[in-house]
Amino acid sequence: MSNDQNNASRRRFLKVAAGAAGAAALAAVLPRTANAQALPHLAPTDPAAKALGYVEDTTKVDQAKYANHKATDNCANCKFFQGKPGDAYAGCQLFPGKAVNAKGWCSAHAAKA
Repeated sequence: MSNDQNNASRRRFLKVAAGAAGAAALAAVLPRTANAQALPHLAPTDPAAKALGYVEDTTKVDQAKYANHKATDNCANCKFFQGKPGDAYAGCQLFPGKAVNAKGWCSAHAAKA
């Protein structure tokens, strides 16, 4: 009889633990996606932005300094951009907590596959 009680307790514990883990994962993802538009915009004067040569308009990149820049490169077609097509601003994996301009560019640009 106590073996059945142990098995029932173990099953109940595993169900609660799985539910809690799922809730924690959901809670971690929702704020980032739901509030992506609420992120403060990354300023080109931000130290991290300066370090990567971030500009809000890809047409204003200093070609002499960043020879690898192509006119078609922008944040919207970079693999680090976390927005969806049509988003004017969205999060970027390189600048946590900040939104970058979809028309912007930085030296870490990596084309989406």
